[in-house]
Amino acid sequence: MIFLYRTLLAFLVLFCCSLQSQAQQNNPSLISGNFQSATFEEFARQVEAQTGYHFYFDAAAVDSLSITLKVQEQALPAVLRQAFAGTDFQFAIDARQQVFVSKGRQLSVALPKGFFEREEATAEGESQLAGVQLRAEEKVTKKAAGSELKLYEIGIKREGATGKANIAGHLRDAKTGEAIIGAAVFVESPTIGTISDEFGYYSLTLPLGRHELKVKAIGLQNTRRQIMLHSNGKLDIEIAEDVRTLKEVLVEAEKDKNVSGLQMGVEKLDIRTIKQVPTAFGEVDILRVVLTLPGVKSVGEGSTGMNVRGGSTDQNLVLFNDATIYNPSHLFGFFSAFNPDILKTVELYKSGIPAKYGGRLSSVLEVTSREGNKKKISGAGGIGLLTSRLTLEGPIKTDKTSFLIGGRSTYSDWLLKKIPNKTYSQSTASFYDLNAHISHEVNDKNTLYLNGYLSKDRFQLGSDTLYRFTNQAASLKWKHIFQNKLYGVFTGVYSHYDYDMASDKNPVTASKLTFGIDQSNLQADFSYFPTSKHTVDFGASSILYNVNSGTLTPNSAESLVMPDKLQTERAVESALYVSDRYDITPRLSVLVGLRYSFFNAMGPRTVNQYAPGVPKTEGTIQDTAVYGAGDSFATYHGPEYRLSARYSLNDNSSVKLSFNRLRQYIHMLSNTTSMSPTDVWKLSDSNIKPQVGDQVALGYYRNFRANTVELSVEGYYKWMQDFLDYKSGASLIMNHHIETDVASAEGKAYGVEVMLKKATGKLNGWVSYTYSRTLVRVDDAQTGEKINGGNFYPSNFDKPHDFTMISNYRFSQRFSTSLNFTYSTGRPITLPIAKYTMGNSQRIYYSDRNAYRVPDYLRMDLALNIEGNHKIKKLAHSSWTLAVYNLTGRKNPYSIYFKSEEGRIRGYKMSIFGQPIPTITYNFKF
Repeated sequence: MIFLYRTLLAFLVLFCCSLQSQAQQNNPSLISGNFQSATFEEFARQVEAQTGYHFYFDAAAVDSLSITLKVQEQALPAVLRQAFAGTDFQFAIDARQQVFVSKGRQLSVALPKGFFEREEATAEGESQLAGVQLRAEEKVTKKAAGSELKLYEIGIKREGATGKANIAGHLRDAKTGEAIIGAAVFVESPTIGTISDEFGYYSLTLPLGRHELKVKAIGLQNTRRQIMLHSNGKLDIEIAEDVRTLKEVLVEAEKDKNVSGLQMGVEKLDIRTIKQVPTAFGEVDILRVVLTLPGVKSVGEGSTGMNVRGGSTDQNLVLFNDATIYNPSHLFGFFSAFNPDILKTVELYKSGIPAKYGGRLSSVLEVTSREGNKKKISGAGGIGLLTSRLTLEGPIKTDKTSFLIGGRSTYSDWLLKKIPNKTYSQSTASFYDLNAHISHEVNDKNTLYLNGYLSKDRFQLGSDTLYRFTNQAASLKWKHIFQNKLYGVFTGVYSHYDYDMASDKNPVTASKLTFGIDQSNLQADFSYFPTSKHTVDFGASSILYNVNSGTLTPNSAESLVMPDKLQTERAVESALYVSDRYDITPRLSVLVGLRYSFFNAMGPRTVNQYAPGVPKTEGTIQDTAVYGAGDSFATYHGPEYRLSARYSLNDNSSVKLSFNRLRQYIHMLSNTTSMSPTDVWKLSDSNIKPQVGDQVALGYYRNFRANTVELSVEGYYKWMQDFLDYKSGASLIMNHHIETDVASAEGKAYGVEVMLKKATGKLNGWVSYTYSRTLVRVDDAQTGEKINGGNFYPSNFDKPHDFTMISNYRFSQRFSTSLNFTYSTGRPITLPIAKYTMGNSQRIYYSDRNAYRVPDYLRMDLALNIEGNHKIKKLAHSSWTLAVYNLTGRKNPYSIYFKSEEGRIRGYKMSIFGQPIPTITYNFKF
């Protein structure tokens, strides 16, 4: 009997324990745990792990909250009240076990009484409440998702569904509605991410289920969206500007670029960085800032021609909204051709050039303008000593269609007339440029972009020769989203450049020389995101060239100048490309691409045919061949390889490797070492081969001090062949057989670039050092001569050492200062070193080509930026910039030249700026 009682008692105890355990399991709100100095994020994760609750909060608001609690089977409200005791944090819990936490604000999880009675039951209203709408087997946001606390359900919910789905959409600025480029969009578990493209478009393939989608962009607030992914769907996100100086905003976005990014040899600048660098005459100049980057040089002061990693100025492809700009400068090279107020980003590719780009050997400089404010009418402008500018923008239809119009002009003649030297006081110089942009969102899948650009220059420097040149460009772009994982961009572009030189002071020799080039492009580019590990880009392009090589006409009735006209040149350049970025492991990513280009030189054209095996001269012309309109008389084609790889050593460092081959079918003929308005462009033909270049690069990248400091070290080696050099005494203007005066050259360039960059804090900027060599050899039997005995010699822009420091210091929200310091080795030069007598006449004996150098270059600039008061409600927000260019007044040599005076050869040094240049600029925006 006693045994029976004991048995029944044991069963009773077990039964009670079972009931208690079952009760606890059925009540997920009971919490147990020992939290010791835990962050709120750690606390929330532990609670979510043992209950069915989900927390929603601003990570920045709770980052200072520390929780020390020991609880045993307590309800969540009681636990939170203990955790928040003595603080101003509030919480609310809804019926779906969603926990909302805020700081200093009372929360409510119920709608006000009568809410639905005073709201119309419209589709838009339903979209605002639900956040999504049903369309074509997927749920799509009708308005941009703007809440970090709301749960956005993406796609059609299917019970028991497993696998993966795609979420895509656009990132836009909450203030202006413009696309956000280069933002990091990712989830942390599992680690999957991407970068928004030039349209602000992103596409991610994620496992089905609950995710926290994080977005980080430079200059904008870090934000997140809570999503429940059921199937393929879309989510557009608007991000607010970050007006606080939080280091997290800038650094974490930069971390993805510097260490985790696959692309190497890329420098990306936003307009805020560009505006901080002091330049000559106080005008913001993107090309001057680009020249401060490692591996980018110019031959001297007042030149905007870039020499990138040993390449000549014509080996850079300058794109402005997809249109080629042949002369990107104003006013003798002192100003760039781009209005800073309309620009969005500037991106320079020095190596690992994407497969979609081609046609140049050294670099691609991609300049992109803003789309215009889609929310409200606004404007900006500036008034300086030499230039003024004004930009207007706003919505034509709010959130759908926007416009952007900008103009800039100069009034520099007054300054020239103040110079005592008559050569300059009798000179004139002027320019203007106009920009227009319209973007229109037709619907969720189609967007149109229309761009127009016009610039004109006119100057006459102390002589009777008047120079004029014009840039014109227009582009129409249509973006179509086929599905979340695939979209295409179809672009039509027209570019035009021309110049003329007119002289009429002497009626007998009065003449006018003109040159012009037209370029029409059609291209289709596609981006495909098959999985989270693959990003595939592919497309095709075709360019039609029409070149007016030169026309000389008399410029007065008394002129004895004979009219002359070079043959018009025509050609078609086409290409197909494909590239695939593949993340093999979280640490190892590769990008493999192939571009295959074709070039056809076409008639009508008369082509000289030369005797084989002997140098090309007028005396070796054997015959001429005549080709009709549309006939192809020279064809070139070949593959262009792209390969990049990135291996992450750890979270803070990585190594990268790249190789690319490029082909260039157009050449610039110039008798100067820098770009000038009188440069002539020449297409490849049966007598002049296209240029070919190969480059291999290796880099090491590391971030320090919690990702606030970036270090990059890149080494490169480049081979080039069939680019043009010139025979001694070559004539380039109005030459009907230019192939007899040019030489086919080969070159090599190598170097190391080091850059240390601090992107945040009161003191920021970068320091860069470049060691590089650029060597040329002319040893071609077809040229008829060997330069320097057929050995390698320094190119005109070989400058081994280059050091640059850009620093900005912000004293307060209104006052900041910028300092720019630049040093570089002097460029090579050929000097007269002796005189000798031959045939009873005295002659000059010159050194080997480029055997000597001009003195080294050194310059320091200083600027003070003064912001207006920060009142929100005011007519216009203004700022002042006071700058001194060439602070030390150093007379840096631009060129060395020689004159024969009284039987002696005398050398002279010419400097562009031999004294400090103070400037003041007033800027405003409204």
